[in-house]
Amino acid sequence: MTTTPPPVIEITGLHKSFGALEVLKGIDLTACSGDVVALIGSSGSGKSTLLRCANLLEDSQQGEIIFEGDPIRWKGTGHHRRPADAEQVRLIRTNLSMVFQSFNLWSHMTILQNVMEAPVTVLGEDRAEVEDRARKILDKVGIGAKCDAWPSELSGGQQQRAAIARALCMEPRALLFDEPTSALDPELEQEVIQVIRGLAEEGRTMILVTHDMRMARDLSSHTIFLHQGLIEEQGPPSQIFGNAESARLRQFLSHSGTG
Repeated sequence: MTTTPPPVIEITGLHKSFGALEVLKGIDLTACSGDVVALIGSSGSGKSTLLRCANLLEDSQQGEIIFEGDPIRWKGTGHHRRPADAEQVRLIRTNLSMVFQSFNLWSHMTILQNVMEAPVTVLGEDRAEVEDRARKILDKVGIGAKCDAWPSELSGGQQQRAAIARALCMEPRALLFDEPTSALDPELEQEVIQVIRGLAEEGRTMILVTHDMRMARDLSSHTIFLHQGLIEEQGPPSQIFGNAESARLRQFLSHSGTG
């Protein structure tokens, strides 16, 4: 008898405040292996904050975060709540790799060095093995010829593909994308979308915060619409983009040109 593996990431009843401002008001999210979950909503709805809470870049005040069946262990309560186990935090952050909108490449390192750095220094992997893997991943995202270039020598689209390669080189259980194309012009945006599309087709687990409704509709297996810190509506993209129940969601989509 086979047992179903637990979700890669499961979040229940998550609350997050910045001072008196409550940004997340009780969010549930589940991403199983191979899922592509898109988070959409207007600015300030809590999308990026939710993503940062998922891999513990932000501390939440209430709710559970469970990685592959293992709940995060906490100490303290409310605004004093913090993860209690540093090793568990390291495990989460290395297995839920973030890709930010601003690339965040190290300017003093070549593209190859950028991609290799974390597996070698954080995970302690063999440098030769990591270099071989990094070169293959850079080929995969279409910038293998840029291994020895500096970040400043690359276009925005190439830099973002390098950032994706850096995340992939950690061999994570899931990729977390925070507006990966918002800093790019339309032509360069398509380069990055093609890479993300290829990852989705491979069955990679991803959580994707995006302003690009077409990408959310075409690539996600499940779409969540956040409004004022709550899930207003969620479901398969065919429902969200083709038969939305929420008037607020229909209004949002009409303003984005997809409603």
